[in-house]
Amino acid sequence: MKMPDGPLAFESRHPPRPLTEEEEAALVFAACGITGHALADLSYAQDGGGSIMAGLVGRTIASGDGLQTVALVVTNDEATWLIRRPRELPSGEIANLIALGKRGEFRDLYRRCRVKIKDGRTQTPSEPLFNISANRWSAHAPGTSYFLPVNDLTFMYVNGLLEILNEHTGAFILDERNHFLPAGLAKFSRKRGGHLECDPARGRVATVRQVEQFVTEFVTAEQGMMLQNLGLMAEALGLGGFPNFANHEFAWCQALGFRMQTMPANRYVGAGWLPSLMMKLLRQNPAIPYPIGLERDGEILLKPFCPPYFPSMADAVRAVVEIKFGTSGIFREEGRGNAWTDHRKTTGKVEPPSEATIAAVIAHCEYLWKRYGRFPVHMPPYRTVLGFQACHVDAEFYDKFYKSEAVSETVRNDFDSRPAS
Repeated sequence: MKMPDGPLAFESRHPPRPLTEEEEAALVFAACGITGHALADLSYAQDGGGSIMAGLVGRTIASGDGLQTVALVVTNDEATWLIRRPRELPSGEIANLIALGKRGEFRDLYRRCRVKIKDGRTQTPSEPLFNISANRWSAHAPGTSYFLPVNDLTFMYVNGLLEILNEHTGAFILDERNHFLPAGLAKFSRKRGGHLECDPARGRVATVRQVEQFVTEFVTAEQGMMLQNLGLMAEALGLGGFPNFANHEFAWCQALGFRMQTMPANRYVGAGWLPSLMMKLLRQNPAIPYPIGLERDGEILLKPFCPPYFPSMADAVRAVVEIKFGTSGIFREEGRGNAWTDHRKTTGKVEPPSEATIAAVIAHCEYLWKRYGRFPVHMPPYRTVLGFQACHVDAEFYDKFYKSEAVSETVRNDFDSRPAS
């Protein structure tokens, strides 16, 4: 790389040396490799909460409800790849993939879990606010590999609603953008004979924004573990690497070729009628693009649980229930990657959500969709926050400007073992 100016100005005299496939494979395994079964060792009594699980395959990072909500994209000078998550892989392959990971055959595992999105490196514009100044000097440098977690919010959102809008939790949700009126749930409130606790004094009333913040934080915590593991594996391999800004609303998804939709800014941010009118009169109401899914060659690679990938939010909600309790659901079909010795005995008494619960979730989700035209309301279905850029280190830069202990032995050995240029 080249640091163009400032007190650490430096230009490497060595050509870029891309990561090997084995190095990328090790990093991918650290970030999201399939490791075995999610044990789901929970109470499956009627009010025990165990039925919140929606996936039974484990990765190297924890994931709320076993959902594996964060997908990983890898891009380098040669190509851009999506690493498929357990639920996007044929269930019959899971046992073999677990075995590859246990044997440390990370390259084969990498090859079998990835799908090419495009040839060559994917990159975003570098000017503000697509990136921040601290990262621009090194962004997209030749020879680097960039690992981009992509947060998928809709599965966690719907699954969480099935838990908090059931008879045991009985939460009630208000819409702060609509005068704190019930968000499609009025007929399910206790004062109307329903099962949701609408009395704020009982501590079970939340707003749309609060619920969506819960979802976002849970998913982003999963991404944080992915980034931490990337950093640890980079150090173990003797590579350089650091998390860097990827928190643009749509830039990375747009560059990756996601299917995009647009919405006027006033509707996108939920502006009231008066601010909306002023935005239009002042011609400050641009169309905002946002990602809704990823497709390649007629295959849907990333699909949110909302339209246009489902005819309605009702269909999307029932699709989540089907993943769990349908004939091929994790609580019904044997051989879905679980570790229980007796699947039928364990899961036979796990109760699906009641029709009242499903109806409440559908009513809430359809209210959001009809009023705001998207799901979630406060952000798009897919978002990026931080990426991780990895590369081989030129130790001569650190020899010039840093104390000797700044560079670890593994990094020093990697630099010393480089091919002759």
